[in-house]
Amino acid sequence: MFWGEYSHQVDNKGRVIIPARYRELLGADAILTRGLDHNLVIYPQKTWQQVISQLNDLPLTHPTGRALRRLLFSGAMELTLDKQGRINIPNYLLEYASIEDAVLLVGMETFIELWTPEQWRISLDGVSALLAE
Repeated sequence: MFWGEYSHQVDNKGRVIIPARYRELLGADAILTRGLDHNLVIYPQKTWQQVISQLNDLPLTHPTGRALRRLLFSGAMELTLDKQGRINIPNYLLEYASIEDAVLLVGMETFIELWTPEQWRISLDGVSALLAE
């Protein structure tokens, strides 16, 4: 299970270290794509297949279904870990998530989210506000 928060730096080549604990759980053929909140998401292959199935169940005539397909599928790429356990994030995904140097990898049980520290704090503040209602 993917739990916890890990702070890392993006190097000048767009590489980020994946925590060792997460590497063990990701397995081969993990997918990186855009998230719904201007973040990035890493899906293990099994979870990605579930996402694909859910998206394909939405009719193409439904605007939300088309929008979700565009967002997730156009940004998707297979991940390859190098010998140091790093992934290379392409510029278009870094720009989408406004990630420049610092990045938080956040475990979401069945997948991993990547956030700028500032956006993560804003997201958590939003959760706190919702729960206070």
